[in-house]
Amino acid sequence: MGKRRTKAKDLRRKPGTRRARKTIYVFCEGKVTEPAYIDGIKRLPSVRSNTAIRIETVSGLGQPLPLVKRAVDQKNREAADIDEYWCVFDVEAPQPHANLREAVALAENNDISLAVSNPCFELWIALHHADQFASLDTKQASKLCAAQTGVKGKAICAEDIVPYRLEAIRRSLELEKRHREARRDFPADNPSSTMYQFLRSVDPDCRSKRNGA
Repeated sequence: MGKRRTKAKDLRRKPGTRRARKTIYVFCEGKVTEPAYIDGIKRLPSVRSNTAIRIETVSGLGQPLPLVKRAVDQKNREAADIDEYWCVFDVEAPQPHANLREAVALAENNDISLAVSNPCFELWIALHHADQFASLDTKQASKLCAAQTGVKGKAICAEDIVPYRLEAIRRSLELEKRHREARRDFPADNPSSTMYQFLRSVDPDCRSKRNGA
């Protein structure tokens, strides 16, 4: 008996069997720490297989409102190719950025997601290592981050930090709960960070209830 021939249709790839990756466009206020951290997230196998992340550092602006305007402008020109737009920025303390509420409103009206750290992104990094319940200013948050990571200045080693991202999410959610119970709304919610929302969007491991995040 001759060998059974495989039908040609069995050799063809069935349409719709391969899931397309989600594409996210991230606009960062910071030039060093934020892009380095997001790049570290981007390299995770759980992220790389599901999400394509484009990072743009918007230099020369230094304020949330122009950053959001830049994201809105980009979305109006390229919306068909991007699934989500994100802006990552700080509140700053003791003197907060101007037009914070206007920036948030503009983002909401244009379906731009926000990852906001109060007072600054260094707080989010610090939450990977320890709880932080007391309010602090930008300088104090930077010192705390440096003490916990052992790295001075804005530079960080993302590979040493991102493995603890689930702990940072848990701590951020605890802070959010405390602010909610105390009725402290943005931008009075110091310390806090919504970077956990960005991680939940891009990293399947951060959406798992089994991980306590």
